[in-house]
Amino acid sequence: MLCAEGLGAAQLRAAAPPGGTHSGATIVLAKEERAIAIPDSYLQELKSRADIEQLISPYVSLRRSGRTLMGLCPFHNEKSPSFAVYPDSNSFYCFGCGAGGDAVSFLMRMERLDYLEAVKALSQRVGMQLPEDHYDDGLAKRRMRVLSANREAARFFHAQLREEQGRAGLQYWLEQRKLSPQTVTRFGLGYAPEEWGALLWHMRAQGYTPDELTEANLVTRSEKEGKTHYYDRFRGRVMVPILDLRGNVVAFGGRVLDDGKPKYINTSDTLAYKKGRDIFALHFAKNTGAKSLILVEGYMDVIALHQAGFPQAVACLGTALTAEQAQLLSRYAEEVTLCYDADEAGQAATERALRVLSKTNLKLKVARPSGGKDPDEMIRTYGAERFRQLLEGAANDIEYQLLRARGGLELDTPNGKNAYLNECAKILARCGSIAQDIYAGRLAEELGVGKTAILSQIALSRKRAERQQERQEQRNLARVQQERSLRIDPRRAERPAAARAEEMILGLLQLWPDFYPKARDKLNAGIFVTPFNRELAAKLLGRLEAGLGIDTELLTGMLTAQELDEATRMKIACRALERPLAEFEGCLEALLREKRTHAVDAAALDDNGYRDLFAQLRHDGGT
Repeated sequence: MLCAEGLGAAQLRAAAPPGGTHSGATIVLAKEERAIAIPDSYLQELKSRADIEQLISPYVSLRRSGRTLMGLCPFHNEKSPSFAVYPDSNSFYCFGCGAGGDAVSFLMRMERLDYLEAVKALSQRVGMQLPEDHYDDGLAKRRMRVLSANREAARFFHAQLREEQGRAGLQYWLEQRKLSPQTVTRFGLGYAPEEWGALLWHMRAQGYTPDELTEANLVTRSEKEGKTHYYDRFRGRVMVPILDLRGNVVAFGGRVLDDGKPKYINTSDTLAYKKGRDIFALHFAKNTGAKSLILVEGYMDVIALHQAGFPQAVACLGTALTAEQAQLLSRYAEEVTLCYDADEAGQAATERALRVLSKTNLKLKVARPSGGKDPDEMIRTYGAERFRQLLEGAANDIEYQLLRARGGLELDTPNGKNAYLNECAKILARCGSIAQDIYAGRLAEELGVGKTAILSQIALSRKRAERQQERQEQRNLARVQQERSLRIDPRRAERPAAARAEEMILGLLQLWPDFYPKARDKLNAGIFVTPFNRELAAKLLGRLEAGLGIDTELLTGMLTAQELDEATRMKIACRALERPLAEFEGCLEALLREKRTHAVDAAALDDNGYRDLFAQLRHDGGT
């Protein structure tokens, strides 16, 4: 007998925790929703107590370089360290992807918390009590509402399996997928009725508005003939709730019962969920105590493996494995065995996943399913013991790649043998010297080629790869920085000299805010030419004019993530200047000259130019 105790039990039963911690949301918050007034004195005390090196070290392997610590960035893939931590200012910046900020913003990105949650989490780490009366948590309340709606929807979908209209869903889970009632309950599996508004009417009766349900991506809104219509996003599908590490229902996956298209529909990005961040069933797997995880492609494979006695199985939710997911896996395991589908697409996905996972400290293995195209089919066809044997015989990542390189080559011919050895050299060039020596010996014995010759070829491949990697990284870095700059503010390309002077002024002010009183008569946001810098200047100068600080920890709650990244970059760029006051005064004069020499011809302005002009006039009139 099925009961509403799925996910298991507690998650379906519990209401959204008041003030609870939730994950899955982006940290780019709307500006009007960042009106958070935690006292500066509290944030400064929090900074003095929080050691950013201790905070970041569990996530990133850091090496000291003078006063700076360097490591591989946890927010994007890289092989050369570009992630810098500055203990003297309790800040960080990545020269590769541009992420920057303080201890609070690091927790926001790494643990997927909103600003208030990150401040609370950091406060708990250092033994401080957040003054609850000093902030507005409007966005956090909206996120909690989304999570609460998801939890209620999960209960609804699960309950449908006991109803006549959900009989098809129950038969699918029990008969077609061969799942036990206990497994159905544990994962909170369910069914979305065919009706256009079954969930909508149920949720409205529970007090949720159509707009709230739309924000949770449970309901779709459409406009027809001047009228607004709402209807269920998931209809006639078996439903799989997706939970984050804290047990919150953050999203859903829905699968058709037949061969209809699309086969799967998943929750789009919401305040509570972002595709490519969460790992399906990791909240179960992390509690098993296992040091090794089994990574499969889909949640159907995970559910079948859990039922068969492999509770360490997880999946990346139908998307290509991301660097963020790889970092998440590395926090909860020492080893990952990939077990993707046996078809060519699955094996190509395996190689992509290996490239991402190779940039972590995880030990990697690859198991290739037989007797079925995926682990689910193999379990149902051959049973759990056969799958266990498959895992025990899994090749490590090097052996797997060498086997793939062999495919289709005739090794009994000189050309085939040469092609195979060249591919092997490229693979082994990415390995350590011990692995190179071991596999070079095996290849020499197998193919009748001197080990020394193979090692020489490996060394040559390594040098080529390193040169190519360095050139590519430099090109990528230059491209990323240029694209990022233009994406943030396309107008920078039109006035590069002004943009440079603006950035120097904003960077220097963060390091030496006492420069402001000396320049108050000349310096205001209205003289800034580029819209992004002008917006940032308005915020920083507004605080300085009010006698408030602009240290990084004081800005995190009032700037968007993008603004914080750029503000951090500007500050770091000015750290090594020998004559900061002279540079500041020079940049201010240069910016004023730039302003004077570019007389505005209103008739020649495009729409962007008009907007810039009006923004400047607004700032000029308000300062």
